Amino acid sequence: MKCAGDDSPLGGAYVLGHSGRELDRLIKQARLIDPITRRFLQAAGIAAGMRVLDVGSGAGDVAFMAAELVGDRGEVVGMDRSAAALTTAKLRARARPLGNVDFREGDPAEIAFDRPFDAVIGRYVLLFQGDPAAMVRRLAGHVRPGGVIFFHEPDWDGVRSFPPAPTHDRCCGWIRETLRLSGVDTRMGTNLFSTFVAAGLPAPAMQLETLVAGGANNADSLRMIADLADSLAAEMERLGVATAAELGLETLAERMISEAAANGSVVLSRFEVGAWSRVGSPARAT
Repeated sequence: MKCAGDDSPLGGAYVLGHSGRELDRLIKQARLIDPITRRFLQAAGIAAGMRVLDVGSGAGDVAFMAAELVGDRGEVVGMDRSAAALTTAKLRARARPLGNVDFREGDPAEIAFDRPFDAVIGRYVLLFQGDPAAMVRRLAGHVRPGGVIFFHEPDWDGVRSFPPAPTHDRCCGWIRETLRLSGVDTRMGTNLFSTFVAAGLPAPAMQLETLVAGGANNADSLRMIADLADSLAAEMERLGVATAAELGLETLAERMISEAAANGSVVLSRFEVGAWSRVGSPARAT
């Protein structure tokens, strides 16, 4: 996921900021989420030779993935409004054997490009938009007829545990409430269908995955939750959702891991939802 303010992605409310620590969190999160996004992108038809625009690129993980999928004959342009994020993305790009990805600063919904793209893609972008349908509508203007619009967004209603893992469940509730009070659509994944339709696109194809594990096998996903709580801690306290003492960040991850292991809890993370449609297509995307 990508603080409210002028540096928010694509002009939306972004409560996490672009500090070095937050960008590191995004990179760690991507290691868990990238396999899901890759499957979504392949199902959406992102393939060799395509020209792709990645919006809200952040530290660059989705752009790098798309660059691998389109290959040497393809091209990826990654855009973000945060100069700090793009500095990180460009440094990471230099360390990779990818000559087909370029990062640019700005709002892609407001920029004119010299030629259309075969696809516009984004991950964890629309949930921060006040009017996501308007954003999708504008971005669709950059796609050639028959090209793809794709977004991967979360739905926090998917979070649960059984037998209950109370510390995890309570922490996720605090995260969800903080995001909601900050203007974030915590059900954007499920709302992708209505968003695409309201944008004037054909009804999208959709897929859902989640991270799920039992007992101590939940360690990676629970650390991901603890890291997100850390990024949101100041906002949680400001909004009266939870105090620093209630969070106990210094031991939060280990307490959640120990509790899940002791209870034998199966923990389901937020839903990860992918949706895609084709611009100018008269029928449902496949």
